[in-house]
Amino acid sequence: MGVNMERGFGLHHVTMLASDPVETLRFYGEVMRLHLVKRTVNFDAPDIHHLYFGDREGRPGTLLTFFPFTDAARGHVGGGAAAALSLAIPAGEMEAWILHLAEQGVDTLGPMERFGEQVLRFEDPFGLALDLIGREGIGATALPILAGATLLSQAPAATEALLVRLIGCEPAGEERGLRRLVIPGSGQSLDLAREGTTLPVETGAGIVHHLAFRVPDEAGLGAIRAELVALGLDPTPVLDRRYFRSVYVREPGGILFEFATDPPGFAVDEPPDRLGTSLQLPPELEPQRAAIERRLAPLTPAG
Repeated sequence: MGVNMERGFGLHHVTMLASDPVETLRFYGEVMRLHLVKRTVNFDAPDIHHLYFGDREGRPGTLLTFFPFTDAARGHVGGGAAAALSLAIPAGEMEAWILHLAEQGVDTLGPMERFGEQVLRFEDPFGLALDLIGREGIGATALPILAGATLLSQAPAATEALLVRLIGCEPAGEERGLRRLVIPGSGQSLDLAREGTTLPVETGAGIVHHLAFRVPDEAGLGAIRAELVALGLDPTPVLDRRYFRSVYVREPGGILFEFATDPPGFAVDEPPDRLGTSLQLPPELEPQRAAIERRLAPLTPAG
């Protein structure tokens, strides 16, 4: 038996690498219609922005986050990474999204059918593959909902076993070389490439850095970490990410996973109705604010 996590705890967030903070804001704000809910920095490299997008409240499970390393070279997908990110919209809004993306100058492929749903494939400005899924049962929404990812593992069977044990994923069919693993109660799923690949990912812009899974609280996070250790893996200590506490681990197939608590959330340092409106720094970096602001790339177009 795995850790006794509450059902419905799926993905907390997914973090990607980009190469231009201005273009990141434009594409995910204007084109994808997500809300900027936090402007902060990479706590491990504070000269780089860390931008969080999601719903207006910044709820776990809606979040896409980005490290825009200015002028980063484009990465190449390989084993140990996500090959694509999935976002869901109401099935009846697919035609409207096709038109919207065309008006924004975004080239699309499809829609095509996958696991009984219509999927529209396109790329963000940095080369990240995005799958827009038309899903029944979703109420009218102006923004896409984080629905999962397609994973390329160097050891698919071991990756699946870990996801079943720790997350409670349930196999839900195979199609075109993909094995679907549903996270019960979350509306999210992970499509795992059935054939492993030994060709490693080349990190760079357009690559998923890690996938983070929701944990209800710090006690649950401690239990997850203990089980990772018992499985012979090498998780990090519990880290304070200000908006959540987390543990990272490189799973057997090479993919970087994070386990992140729901609390305390994004309202710890700015009012809920002002999320994402100003640069927020953790207390230990606040004395360096002036220097950090000088070094950060601008978030507005030049000129």
